[in-house]
Amino acid sequence: MREKARNAMRLILEAARFEVEEVDEPLDLSAVRDSTCLLVLCSNDSDLIGQFDKTNYSLMIDDHEMSCKKLLFSVDKDITTENCIQWGIDEFVQYTGEAVLADILGRELALDLTPSKEKKATSAAPTRPGETREEEHSGIIIPHYPVKIPEQAAMRIGGVQGAAKLRFIPYYLFHYTSNGEQIYKDRRIPFDAEGWGAINAINGIKIELDQKLVEEKEIPVGAEVSDSHIRKDEATERIVSELIDRLTQKVRIKQEKGDAIFYEEKILKPEKKNITVDTQQVYIPVWQIRGKKIVEINAFTGELLSEPMDEGVEIF
Repeated sequence: MREKARNAMRLILEAARFEVEEVDEPLDLSAVRDSTCLLVLCSNDSDLIGQFDKTNYSLMIDDHEMSCKKLLFSVDKDITTENCIQWGIDEFVQYTGEAVLADILGRELALDLTPSKEKKATSAAPTRPGETREEEHSGIIIPHYPVKIPEQAAMRIGGVQGAAKLRFIPYYLFHYTSNGEQIYKDRRIPFDAEGWGAINAINGIKIELDQKLVEEKEIPVGAEVSDSHIRKDEATERIVSELIDRLTQKVRIKQEKGDAIFYEEKILKPEKKNITVDTQQVYIPVWQIRGKKIVEINAFTGELLSEPMDEGVEIF
């Protein structure tokens, strides 16, 4: 069992771009990537785990000493550690599957290497029996789409590990209606149209959004709200202009005069006064992750963005 666990842990760490080697017992593996060193133990032996948990390890590379993090895999649910990154069955199953997928897609697997005691410190816990800890509030209320993708999931989607920042990108959500018609010769040209859309208030990119999913509530603590670079009236003008271009029609009329046949073309377009645009500013949550490269993940849909939501981010 231990050998099988060791082989699976090697697969996971290599998918995360670690250089992995076997080490002498009682340990199983060492893994190095950039300035990170991991020592891995696969065991259910409480005495061995206790010794592993309290021992400090270091690695010397080119006369440079690196402190090693400790990664424990154990299927014993009663085992607890203070100074190890501890994985149980859930983490093992999750990362094994994701490692296979990362290999198929040619992506780097992102791992949660947070020590157990730090996870405990950040997890919600009641202060007294029957009393729950009060949640932190940012105090910033904006109309926005909900954050459905957590930070670690965003890193796995992006295939990169690094500093993550949650940003709320401004959009103008708009609803347009057009009516009216023009008559030329015996041809009647209607300009009826209605629809929804959204335009990025920073870079002008248009997307489709469901207006029913917007929430008017506080954003998470530490999130950043980006400023608009495009004014509301500029966005409205652009929407009207693009709608006029889309509804404009070229009409060709055939006419006969004696033995001659000729065609007359006329371009007909809707009048601005017959177009109404209602615009509301909303925000889309985006995880921006800065590692070996910068990636952005839509925190509402989980989409890996090929174009930056903010013009200040590189396109990859």
